[in-house]
Amino acid sequence: MLLLGLFLIYGWLGQDITLLPAQQQASFHPRTLPNFLAAVGIALSVGLLVFPQNRERVQLRGLRWMRFATFLALMSLYGLCIRPLGFIASTSLFLIAGFALSGERRLLKMIAIGSGVAVTFWAIMDPGLGVFIDPFPSLISRAR
Repeated sequence: MLLLGLFLIYGWLGQDITLLPAQQQASFHPRTLPNFLAAVGIALSVGLLVFPQNRERVQLRGLRWMRFATFLALMSLYGLCIRPLGFIASTSLFLIAGFALSGERRLLKMIAIGSGVAVTFWAIMDPGLGVFIDPFPSLISRAR
């Protein structure tokens, strides 16, 4: 029921995404993916309600709640660091910290993968698709 409610709200809020006049008749626009995700989520949620697979209650004991809370704090810190540190540095640090929190201990591997993913994602979004993401700290970018 909770998932169904969340997907219904997500689909409803997705309709508030404004479209430019040229996007009104386009087959793919900013609302396309949210509408698709909401529809799939609603269908799967209804499917789970109609055809439940497991009638056992979910056991919340024994879960790693401290790790969960630390990940939430890490995500919040990431959101606060995007502007001052820039996308590449903050995303790299976020991924490296997430890997360490998940149990990875090889520092060079964490740095290589975290930095590689951040730079690759930035390269796809900014130069590739034209979606501007500030790659460097705000002070450096304003000086350009």
